[in-house]
Order: sequence, then structure tokens, then C-alpha cells
Amino acid sequence: MPDRRLRPRKAPGQQRAVETRERLLAAAARVFSEHGYAAGTTNRIAEAAGHSIGSLYQYFPNKDAILVELATAHAREGIAAIERHLDGGPLPERLEDKIRLFVRAAVDNHRDDPALHRVLFEQAPRPPELLAFLHAAEERGIAAVRVLLAAEPRVTVADVPMAARIVVNAVESLVHRFFTQERPADVERFENEVVDMLSRYLTG
Repeated sequence: MPDRRLRPRKAPGQQRAVETRERLLAAAARVFSEHGYAAGTTNRIAEAAGHSIGSLYQYFPNKDAILVELATAHAREGIAAIERHLDGGPLPERLEDKIRLFVRAAVDNHRDDPALHRVLFEQAPRPPELLAFLHAAEERGIAAVRVLLAAEPRVTVADVPMAARIVVNAVESLVHRFFTQERPADVERFENEVVDMLSRYLTG
């Protein structure tokens, strides 16, 4: 059953309400990024948004519900980034450049605010609805990579469906760990090494 404690209280109808809710979410992202999970209180979020705590509670029952909303939005942005790369015209000819599309999409979705990402995916609660959404998103990514690999003559791995799963899981895990470091190293070097590693795996 859905956990009502982690669900927004109401969906805004009027434009003013929509803007209030968006300000609260934007303020929450800043507060969690700056103060972390424990100190990211609803009072701090309301103050940062310029609203009363009562206004915040009209939309969210607690800070965990806000975190779930931010995590869901983050995941949606990641899916959209991959789709933009894939739908942006003809795919590159080189396998390495095709792999880079997926690596770059993951990098772009993580690089803006590593501190917030660390809170969202290491400290935030994960209710069944969010887990189901993340699982479905992962499967969509795996399906897209499977089609790409099956059509690529340079790919020599015997089990393409499993290879597609490994590629997606490796990219997500490696990018997440890279950007949750206190001081991420050179992003271009990291991206190049991930692309090279996966290319060698698929063609070796």
C-alpha cells in the first residue's frame, strides 16, 4: 500500500498554487544541498522559500515527502536527457560515440548539484511507488541499449541482453559514485575512461 506520509497533500490547481509549490521544491533543493538531510528541516525550507510553515504543510506533510518528490523529478530528468540524446537525429557511427551518449546523459544529470544528489539517493526514503518508477526507467534504458548493441557489428559479447543491463547498471553506478565524492576529479577524463572501459568490454 502507498505510504501516505511520503505523498504530497494536494496537487495545485491555480497558477499561483503551482508557483508556490515550485518555490517550495526549489527552496528544499537548496536547503538539502547546503545543510544535508538531518538539518534540512521544514522550517528551513519554508523560510528559504519565503512562505510560512503552514503554507508548506498545505502541500507536503513532511520533509520526506518533499525528498521523494525531488528524487522523482531527478529521475524524470535523467530519462528525458537520454531520450533527447537518442532522438536528436542520426546516431553516431562509432560504437564509442554511441556509448558516450548514455554516459554523457548520466553525467549531465548528476553534475549540477552533487550534494543534493547525495541526499536524494543515499538518505531519502524510497517508497514502493518511487522504486517502481526507478525500476521502469531502468528497464527502458536497458531496452534502448539492447537495440543499439544488437545493431552494432563491432559488438562481440555473446549475451547482448545481459550486456545491455551491465552497461546501464555500470554507467549509473559509476557516475553516481563519481559525483558523490567530496571533490569530483576531472569530469572529461572520467567520461573518457568509462566509455573506453565499456567499449573494450563489448568488443573484446
